[in-house]
Amino acid sequence: MALVRSFGRAATGNLADVGLLLLWVLGTTIAVAAQQQAPDASAVHQTTQGINDMWWKHAVIYEIYPRSFQDSNGDGVGDLNGITSRLDYLKDLGVDAIWITPIYPSPQVDFGYDIADYTSIDPQYGTMADFDHLVKEAKARDIRVIMDFVPNHTSDKHPWFVESSSSRTNPKRDWYVWRDGKGPGQPPNNWLSWFGHSAWRFDARTGQFYYHHFYPEQPDLNWRNPEVRKAMYDVLRFWLDRGVAGFRLDAVSRLFEDPNLHDDPLLPGTNAYGDQNIEHKYTDNLPEVHEVLKEIRQVVDGYPGNPVLISETDEPNIAELTKLYGSKLDEIQLPMDFQVADVNQLSAARFRELIEQVEGNPAGGQPYFFFNNHDQDRTWDRYGDGVHNDRIARLLAALLLTTRATPQLYYGEEIGMVTTPPARKEDVKDPIGKLGWPKEKGRDGERTPMQWDMSNNAGFTTSATPWLPVPPSYKQRNVAAEENDSGSVLNFYKQLIRLRRNQPALRDGQQSTVNSHDADVLSYLRKNPDGGESVLVLLNMSNQPKKVALDLKPEGIDSNGAKPLLTYPKASPTEVPLDAISLPPFGTLVAAVK
Repeated sequence: MALVRSFGRAATGNLADVGLLLLWVLGTTIAVAAQQQAPDASAVHQTTQGINDMWWKHAVIYEIYPRSFQDSNGDGVGDLNGITSRLDYLKDLGVDAIWITPIYPSPQVDFGYDIADYTSIDPQYGTMADFDHLVKEAKARDIRVIMDFVPNHTSDKHPWFVESSSSRTNPKRDWYVWRDGKGPGQPPNNWLSWFGHSAWRFDARTGQFYYHHFYPEQPDLNWRNPEVRKAMYDVLRFWLDRGVAGFRLDAVSRLFEDPNLHDDPLLPGTNAYGDQNIEHKYTDNLPEVHEVLKEIRQVVDGYPGNPVLISETDEPNIAELTKLYGSKLDEIQLPMDFQVADVNQLSAARFRELIEQVEGNPAGGQPYFFFNNHDQDRTWDRYGDGVHNDRIARLLAALLLTTRATPQLYYGEEIGMVTTPPARKEDVKDPIGKLGWPKEKGRDGERTPMQWDMSNNAGFTTSATPWLPVPPSYKQRNVAAEENDSGSVLNFYKQLIRLRRNQPALRDGQQSTVNSHDADVLSYLRKNPDGGESVLVLLNMSNQPKKVALDLKPEGIDSNGAKPLLTYPKASPTEVPLDAISLPPFGTLVAAVK
């Protein structure tokens, strides 16, 4: 879902049981308790104690847009068996978990984010047996599967909404947000859909309006109804029972609306759809959201293996982002940091500011960084200057994979795929592109098929007509070509991921900013928690060569030189003097110090 454009065995859920288990964990009988209980101690919601051992803290997470990853049956659309066929590639890349965007039955108005059945697989992606096979094969390669959970809304074709809209007295009427209009033909208030125009759709059969934060075909669920909550928590249990490792929660900040229907404040200007801009004050990030997040966390914490929650919430500042962790780290483990994702300029000062903010978040929560996803132009286009794009791609990869944050990659990022928007309105598939053309061209450009090799349609499909055209760039940017080029972007990503896994400082070390005395150079230190080698990272975010001098003695580093581990664009000597480090334009240096 777009937030921004540049977005069998049931869990107990019983608090008394959780409290008892926690006492076992903290008591002297921990060894006996661990043997007797199916969920181990880490199945209880994680506090700061032991958080370093959680798999999601060290994982590299890879987002897959299933329509575009790999087609296995020649219909032009990617599918589950296609993903399974590429697991060895993902294992070799170093991926620890895959997040798959929605694969549920759907009319595909919003390409799967309009769900008609939360506990089935859309036939275009395969069967439940195919899904189970994917989970099994991924587990055999130590890769976890994370589902996309869409709690804010359903499809208007979902049986719940079909019932709800059938009459005002239907038992499921209150499962959605229905209201009378201000007058004949007038919606209840001025709330706007994120995709343009009024957020209210009139239903002539029952004479009321229903609320939809996104498309009219995506009516919002009423999370104030306990029956809705129970039904949605049962959905989580269904997939956890099938072995998934957690959920990415789509648009979760939009779960509640002001029950008094106050008009949103007006803002200057108009949006891409011609509407007066408004502040989404009464439909976004209401306090009740946190109550639901705690309940969702209790559901997943009832399962072994430490399932993870990742939240899509476009928080305006670090204070709001911090709230998502929960005051006791009992809500979201990994809130997506859209501020870092959307700096959209190579500004060392801005990155430094935002990284320091999230490093110092009062909750002590784990940061979660990404630069690409299915709702925003790829970094190649947002950060590249057209001349040094290869260097910039590597620089951003180094930033993503050497900070303390859990990193998320987006398919094709690792080979330098570019945004390729449609050239004509008639070629647009994404509804927001059809609505907002030409000011808004939609999200097709960042969802084009994965570029595997130089064969027809880049090895994505045997069909002559893939669901989106394969960009011409596939001839140069594809997995097969880059695997055989030791200096490729793909192999740079592989080297970074190996360093992240094998260097104790990158795996477990704390992070501190180092003063490079140059505004264009972002520099930080990952300190080895065991006293061994620490890792120094320097990123020149300018098109000019830089020479910097560092004093690491306040950080407990006695040596005067650094041993390069990974550099670009050229190899560094055996040791780099800390008082005279040379960085080429958009240069990257990752080095060991002690």
